[in-house]
Amino acid sequence: MPNTQASEAAEQRAAQPDERLQSVAPQPWEQVPGVVEPAPTYYGRPMLKPSVWSADIPLYYFLGGAAGAALTLGAAIQLASRGHRQPRELRRLSAQCHWIGIAGSTAGAAFLIHDLGRSSRFVYMMRVFRPSSPMNMGSWILAGAAPAAIVTGLAVNRGGALGAIGEAAGYVSGVFGAALAGYTGVLVANTVLPIWQDARRWMPALFIASSAASAASVLDILFAQGAAGRTTAVFGTAGRIAEIACAKRVEQLASKIAEVGQPFHHGPPARLWKAASLFTLASLAVSAIPRTSPRRRRLAGLLGVAGGLCLRFAIHALGDASARNPRAAFEQQRVAARECRPDDSKAD
Repeated sequence: MPNTQASEAAEQRAAQPDERLQSVAPQPWEQVPGVVEPAPTYYGRPMLKPSVWSADIPLYYFLGGAAGAALTLGAAIQLASRGHRQPRELRRLSAQCHWIGIAGSTAGAAFLIHDLGRSSRFVYMMRVFRPSSPMNMGSWILAGAAPAAIVTGLAVNRGGALGAIGEAAGYVSGVFGAALAGYTGVLVANTVLPIWQDARRWMPALFIASSAASAASVLDILFAQGAAGRTTAVFGTAGRIAEIACAKRVEQLASKIAEVGQPFHHGPPARLWKAASLFTLASLAVSAIPRTSPRRRRLAGLLGVAGGLCLRFAIHALGDASARNPRAAFEQQRVAARECRPDDSKAD
C-alpha cells in the first residue's frame, strides 16, 4: 500500500527564484539621491588634528609682532627726524623703539625655540632658502631682525663711522621688522584649518595692525611724553582702528559657512576673541580722551597689550577648535564643490 501521509509543508508553495530576486532587488535610480544628513562625516571623527603648539607660540606671535612694528616705527622716525626742529626727542624715541625690538625679538625667539624642543631645530630650518615656505622665510626674518636691531641699539645716535653703521642698520632692521610683524599672519593663513580658508587674505593685515597697536601700547607704558607721545598716539590709534576693522572682516568671512564659523560664537575661543575686541576698543577710547595724562596713557597701553595677547591666544584656540570639529572641513568642501559644479541647464 503506497504511503499517502502528507505534512503541512507539503501544501506550501516555495517562491520562485525570479520572484524572490524581484522582491529584494533595488530599483534603478531615476535621479541622483541627495544627502539626508546636513554634513555627514567619517564616523563622526575629525579629518584634521589640532596643533601640537603650546602657549609659547601665541606669546611668540605677540612679542615678535610688537618687536617688528617697533623696529619699523623706529626706522620711520630715523628718516623723519632728519629735518625736524627737535630731532633729539624723536631720536630718543627711535632708540626706545629699537630697544623694544631687541627685547621682543629675542624673547620671541626664546619662546619659539622652547616650543621646538631643541635649538638645533631652528638652525636646521635655515639650511635652505625657500620663499614659498612662510615658516622657512620666518626663520630667516627672525634671524636677521634681532642682530640688525642690536647693532642699531648700540651704534645709533653716535658720531663718526659707528653712527653711520647704526643709521644703516636701523633702516635694515625696519625692513626686517615689517616682515616680522606680518609673516606670522601668512603662516596661519596657509594652514589647512577650515576657519581661516575664506579669510586667509585678511590674516596678514590683521596681524600687522595688531602688531602696530601692541607696539604703540608698549611705548605708551614705557615712554610717551611730548612729541614722542603724540607720535605714539597717532601710530597706536591707526593700529587699533585697523585691528578692530580687520578682526571684524575676518570673522565675517570665516562665518560665511555656519559650521565653519561656529568657534567664533560658542565656547572659550569665542570669549577670547570677544575679549580681544573689547580690550582694544577700551584702549582706543582711553587714548582718544583729550589731554590724556601719563596715567591714562599707561592705562590705554595696558588695555592694548591685553587686547593683543587675547587676540593671539584666540587665533590659536580658534584654529584648534576648527580642527576638532568633524563637520567643518566636510561642509566647506561640499560648498566649494557645489560652487564649482557647472550648471547642467547651461551645459545642455
